Amino acid sequence: MAASSSGSSIPAPEGVQVLVSLLADESPIVRESSMASLKDIAALNPLLVLDCCSSVSRGGRRRFGNTAGLFQVMAFGVRALEKPEVDALFMAKLAKIATAEMISSKELNTDWQKAAAGLLVSIGSHLPDLMMEEIFVYLSGSSSALPAMVQILADFSSAYAMQFIPRLKAVLSRVLPVLGNVRDVHRPIFANAFKCWCQATWQYNTEFQSDSALDEDVMSFLNSAFELLLRVWATSKDLKVRISTVEALGQMVGLITRAQLKEALPRLVPAILDLYKKEQDIAFVATKSLHNLLNASLLSDSGPPMLDFEDLTVILSTLLPVVFINNDNKEHSNFSVELKTYNEVQHCFLTVGMVYPEELFVFLLNKCRLKEDPLTFGALCVLKHLLPRLSEAWHGKRPLLVDTVMLLLDEQSLAVQKALSELIVVMASHCYLVGPPGELFVEYLVRHCALSDQEKDHAESSKEFPMSSGNYYPSAHRRFGVIFGAASLAELRSICEKGLLLLTITIPEMEHSLWPFLLKMIIPRAYTGAVATVCRCISELCRHRSSSSSMMLAECRARTDIPIPEELFARLVVLLHNPLASDQLATQILTVLYYLAPIFPRNIGLFWQDEIPKMKAYVSDAEDLKQDLSCQETWDDMIINFLAESLDVIQDPDWIISLGNAFAEQYELYVSDEEHSALLHRCLGMLLQKVDNRIYVRHKIDLMYKVANIAVPTHRLGLAKGMGLVAASHLDTVLEKLKEILDTAGQSFFQRFFSLFSDKARLEDSDDIHAALALMYGYAARYAPPSVIEARIDALVGTNMLSRLLHVGHPKAKQALITAIDLLGRAVISAGETGGSFPLKKRDVLLDYIVTLMGHDDDDGFTDSNFELLRTQALALSACTTLVSVEPKLTVETRNYVLKATLGFFTLPNEPSEVVNPLIDNLIALLCTILLTSGEDGRSRAEQLLHILRQLDQYVSASVDYQRKRGCLAAHEMLVKFRMLCVKVHCAFGCHGSCIHINNVNRNLHGNMSNLPTAFVLPSRDALALGERVMMYLPRCADTNSEVRKLCAQILDLFFSISLSLPRPANSAHGSDVELPYRALSSLEDVIAILRSDASIDPSEVFNRVVSSVCTLLTRNELVAALHGCTSALCDKIKQSAEGAIQGVIQFVVMRGSELSEFDVSRTTQSLLSGVAHVTEKYLRQEILNAISALAESTSSKIVFNEVLAIAARDIVTKDISRLRGGWPMQDAFSAFSQHVALSLVFLEHVISVLNQAPVLKDILEKGDISTNNNAFRIEDDILQAAIFALTAFFRGGGKIGKKAVEQTYAPVLATLTLQLGSCHGLASSGQSEPLRALLVAFQAFCECVGDLEMGKILARDSEQSDNEKWITLIGDVAGSISIKRPKEVPSICLMLTKSLDQPQRFQREAAAAALSEFIRYSDGFDSLLEKMIEALCRHVSDESATVRCLCLKGLGQIPSIHVNKYTAQVLGVILVLLEDSEGIVQLTAVSSLLTVLESSPSAAVEPILINLSVRLRNLQVSMDMKMRTSAFAAFGALGAFAVGAQREAFLEQVHAVVPRLVLHLHDDDVTVRQACRTTFKQIASFMDLEGNFDLFSTHYFNSNHRSDYEDFVRELTRRFSLHLAPRVDAYLGAAIQAFDAPWPIIQANAVYFSCSMLSQSDDQRILSLYYTQVFGLLVSRMSRSSDATVRATCSSALGMLLKSTNSLIWSDRLDRGDSSRKLAP
Repeated sequence: MAASSSGSSIPAPEGVQVLVSLLADESPIVRESSMASLKDIAALNPLLVLDCCSSVSRGGRRRFGNTAGLFQVMAFGVRALEKPEVDALFMAKLAKIATAEMISSKELNTDWQKAAAGLLVSIGSHLPDLMMEEIFVYLSGSSSALPAMVQILADFSSAYAMQFIPRLKAVLSRVLPVLGNVRDVHRPIFANAFKCWCQATWQYNTEFQSDSALDEDVMSFLNSAFELLLRVWATSKDLKVRISTVEALGQMVGLITRAQLKEALPRLVPAILDLYKKEQDIAFVATKSLHNLLNASLLSDSGPPMLDFEDLTVILSTLLPVVFINNDNKEHSNFSVELKTYNEVQHCFLTVGMVYPEELFVFLLNKCRLKEDPLTFGALCVLKHLLPRLSEAWHGKRPLLVDTVMLLLDEQSLAVQKALSELIVVMASHCYLVGPPGELFVEYLVRHCALSDQEKDHAESSKEFPMSSGNYYPSAHRRFGVIFGAASLAELRSICEKGLLLLTITIPEMEHSLWPFLLKMIIPRAYTGAVATVCRCISELCRHRSSSSSMMLAECRARTDIPIPEELFARLVVLLHNPLASDQLATQILTVLYYLAPIFPRNIGLFWQDEIPKMKAYVSDAEDLKQDLSCQETWDDMIINFLAESLDVIQDPDWIISLGNAFAEQYELYVSDEEHSALLHRCLGMLLQKVDNRIYVRHKIDLMYKVANIAVPTHRLGLAKGMGLVAASHLDTVLEKLKEILDTAGQSFFQRFFSLFSDKARLEDSDDIHAALALMYGYAARYAPPSVIEARIDALVGTNMLSRLLHVGHPKAKQALITAIDLLGRAVISAGETGGSFPLKKRDVLLDYIVTLMGHDDDDGFTDSNFELLRTQALALSACTTLVSVEPKLTVETRNYVLKATLGFFTLPNEPSEVVNPLIDNLIALLCTILLTSGEDGRSRAEQLLHILRQLDQYVSASVDYQRKRGCLAAHEMLVKFRMLCVKVHCAFGCHGSCIHINNVNRNLHGNMSNLPTAFVLPSRDALALGERVMMYLPRCADTNSEVRKLCAQILDLFFSISLSLPRPANSAHGSDVELPYRALSSLEDVIAILRSDASIDPSEVFNRVVSSVCTLLTRNELVAALHGCTSALCDKIKQSAEGAIQGVIQFVVMRGSELSEFDVSRTTQSLLSGVAHVTEKYLRQEILNAISALAESTSSKIVFNEVLAIAARDIVTKDISRLRGGWPMQDAFSAFSQHVALSLVFLEHVISVLNQAPVLKDILEKGDISTNNNAFRIEDDILQAAIFALTAFFRGGGKIGKKAVEQTYAPVLATLTLQLGSCHGLASSGQSEPLRALLVAFQAFCECVGDLEMGKILARDSEQSDNEKWITLIGDVAGSISIKRPKEVPSICLMLTKSLDQPQRFQREAAAAALSEFIRYSDGFDSLLEKMIEALCRHVSDESATVRCLCLKGLGQIPSIHVNKYTAQVLGVILVLLEDSEGIVQLTAVSSLLTVLESSPSAAVEPILINLSVRLRNLQVSMDMKMRTSAFAAFGALGAFAVGAQREAFLEQVHAVVPRLVLHLHDDDVTVRQACRTTFKQIASFMDLEGNFDLFSTHYFNSNHRSDYEDFVRELTRRFSLHLAPRVDAYLGAAIQAFDAPWPIIQANAVYFSCSMLSQSDDQRILSLYYTQVFGLLVSRMSRSSDATVRATCSSALGMLLKSTNSLIWSDRLDRGDSSRKLAP
């Protein structure tokens, strides 16, 4: 620890005063720092801190800006006082300061007042009597500080109850006289104080049970206060006063006398109850006080209850609505106020129930009978809460409770229903539900299990509840209307479901009430929503009673009110409809059927044991079912099959008739349920199929039609399917019924026309009837036996029945008619499959009907995405396919009509996919069917195929992904069908054996065409137009969509497979190898097989193999046709496809270019150039140009060049080629030619001739007349401009001839370009930028030519920057790149540039120096050249240009390491001189070069100038340039390696001189300076002889950038300095004190902390005598007033550190002074 000098004392009070003054600093960090220091000092010497704070506080907050912080420090200091240190006089003084400050303002609860109160409380912890005496002075009615003083007493009682309670009498004796004069605004403070005092009293009594704090006087005071609060304050108009008063009274009721409490009850209870009309928080306060009151008045040990139950009824009646308000939120909050209030209310009722159980029971039942929702709800909640707790007391009153609850079963309030449901479950658990009432309550739970979202309207009636007593509970409780809305319906249902399951599973006594009563709950329509829960309960009961199935059956038969098995079966089968219904409804129904099998006919059980598990397995995974769009249809079919097989197994006609009657009777259960009604129609239809009684069947189908709501499409469809099922056995009966409906339906066409204007409702009814009729006819035909369908179908169509139904408007009606037509067509096909084929008359008319029903006119688009319209169109396409499949064949006109009406559907968007995808599938099926059923011979079928394919081309090449996929899929499917039709004689529809389609084909082939040659029977190869088709589908083989690629590869395979099986034209031979095309086709098929098996194969490899095979398979004419028509393929909308087309053209030309004539080459070139002109993307254009180059190389290059040059010349004259979108195509063509050896020579000769005409910028610069020669930089001649473009393209193209020429002159070209780059940058800096741009174009072209991409990137980075440093760096980077890439060229380049250092132009000298400074790094193999370069650089370190000096110095610092020893002394001499250069940039370069040279310098070269270098570096370490500081510190550390021998001691002095600076800059503003200092510190650590220094430098806080870590490091370092380097501390302190004047605030702060840390660690009296007072004085007088917050904050910490470090002598001096100062103080 530091010690003071003998005979002297440190002015600690001044330091503390400074810290105290900094408490009012404007900066938060300064205030926090000073407060932390003061608290640290206070912990050691609280009196000193208190003394200083008290002296400052005399001026009050008007003179001190942070009075709150001041009082907080003082409070901490008082608490830190030891008992001997407590000076009553001084504490009194502090108390007066605090109270004086508090009474100076009428404000309350401000920060400074709270802090002052905290000070007084702290004083009270030591001297409670003194504190109270000070407060008692102001406890008078006339004092404005009275409320504040009372608040202090309240705080004191809460903090120090044990000290406060013995003085409670004194407090009360002074507070009570003024209590009557307290204003309303202050009364909450007094009431809160009484609450705190009472709580402290309870705490004291608990701690000291044998020593009561309440003597007669205190009791008298409390009684008086209680009386005043109750009589006056509790009736105040101010709500806050009333609330605080009630809260206080609630704490006082247990302390006042029993007599007074009893007398006060008539006034206190209404005062509390009055608060319940207010908000939630107030209700909680009131309830808590009321709970205390009830405990004190009812559960007192000193006498009987003070309140009769009649007196409590008002309280209880008030509390019940509070339950109503606060109940629901308890489940949705984290111990919220509502939950607390609810719990307090229940505690109140429990307190009353413990005293008056029977009376409370009767009271609650009476409130329930009133049926006023808030009271009823509250009473039910209380009963639920108290029933388990008071079960013994209430056991004998069970019937009364049951009767009361039964009266509430018809309540409509959701809140009451919820509470009642919960109470029923609690009652059941306590055996209250026995006998017939149990079934009533079970039904109540079932009814609410059936609640659905459609019943939300019930919630609306629960928003406001009038009460007969006159009280009104509006929407204060308006929140309740929201709580018990839709969300509460789900909650109520959940409560009832869980309750019903609990009754079933956990309460055995309820079994007799549940079985078989629950069977009755399945049938009613109102309970449909509860069927899943009911079935689950029944299953649980049956599982428990599985061993007594006969008893179950007997119990069912014993009760007449239980439904018969037929009714149960009919109900449950229909309810199976939804496999995804909530609560696993289908699974629960199947389970209950499984368990109820004994009540059905005996032979059904075994069948259900096998079938039901299968059906349960199907619906077990709901997620899988959701993915299956057809799951509902599949499930309905399974239900019908389950019913049919069950009926077949039962084989009991009477039981089946009874089941049919049950089905018929249950229609009323599904009046508004479309889906279930539709299934019921089908179920009844299947049952009637099993019945032989025709009269019974007719009666039931009449009923089916009567009850069906045919206006609903689902009803319509279900009825039609049901009729169809009946028609399978009773066709004549069904047709008779349908004819009757048709005859009596209504209107003719004209009547319908007039109804458009008169009766829209009748028109819609007619639509429904016609739609239903059409569907019923259709399904009747579909299910009817094929043997009887022909005559009926013919009669049906021939009588124009459908035309009578055609004019419908609703989409669903249209769909029904289309479905009917489709079913009629399928019936014809089905008849044909059995051998009874016949033509469908008026088939074309039916097609026209369907197209009309699609709803599109000629000018309508195909973008309508209306869901119902799309469904209609999908059905229509399916129906068209069906009609096209039957006789007679389509005519050309009908075909075109159908195609025009349908092909546009390929453009439909993907969504909604559930409708669009089937629609597209139906469209493709239609196209294939048209192809298969049209045409008379092979040629006509080929024309048919090409016609449809060309119609599809717009979709195959569309830009939209899904359109291409659809078009390709359609083309593929059609080719598959075409090959099956024309090549193999079997049914293209996949039929087996003899069928109508194969018969037609055979008849066409062998019947009608028997006299025609084969050419007419089969199509020719030319008819397939393979060249055209290949260029359409080949690009798609490179498509981005994998499915499209796969499909198009298969399309090409199909084309060539078909073509090779057709007669070959005479001129189409592939040459002598006849097997070649077959091998190519086999290769193509192998590729397709790979695509099918491995989707991850490289698409480019697949495409190459496809192109190779196609190239071989094409004939010459087909090849020429493909090349001539390639333009559209080259310009494909998909980039990858366009690339594929280009690649295909290149391979065609390379492999078979020799077969092309000159005309073919010219035409092909024009097609390719046309593609170049139309393609704007650069990459695709380049690929097409590569194809042109390949064409020139493989055919006649002269023809190709003529075409290209002609277009280039025309472009130069007619176009602004600099603004062409995507660039000038011909420039890309030149570049493409330069890539070929055979093509580039002629082109290069032309470019070289133009190059010789280029203007020389050097001559222009030397003339110096920039303004007059400015136009010389422009190239206006079109030919010369084209030549420049060609030259650039030639260099970048990398032609061998051009590259060879550049290689031969690489050194002079580069040297010239480098020098000119300097000159041009000089021009650019004066505003002339054109020369620089032109030169950069040439330089970039040069880089591309020689392949030096790195140099090109360097040029592109900052080439046009006029900033001096950037372009110098650019040249250096270029030189470095060249040295690495082309080291052999370096000597020649350096020799030229060395001579250029003598150029008169400054910019050229700078450019040369920049390049040489980089080249010298790579000159280790050229000794003679290196010597010349070093000589030149040393000569020019005195150049007039600072840039040249820097660059020369930089070069000297980069001499190769193998030569550095030879030139080290020379270089170090130059550096030593330039360290004192007048230009800062030169100095920085010198330091940087020194760092580099020192890495490889020998000691002998450094030692002579070691000290000189050290001194100069120390001077640079205080530079304002952070880079200079960083380098200077780093270089000083590097010099340590050379301080050996005789130089070590001299360098050691330099080290100790620089150590303080290093410590201060360890936390420099700049991070790089910090890191350099850390590194240097480690390097010189060995000179300092610090024990464990290496451990210190590896700590976290040494390497951290946080200030707190830095300060930790400084404290540890100074500790080691004091221990191991005590003689050096003197110098360190002197340097640190000098840094107090540093230009950087952060360094000033570091110097303050460093110096104070050393002083606090030092025990050297000499050091302390020299510096302690000086540093302390500087901190106090100057540093604490710094303008920087960091300095002030550090000063605060440092002062605290100094003061804490002084020894006891200093503190004793302070105490003496402090004592004397206090004695002298007034």
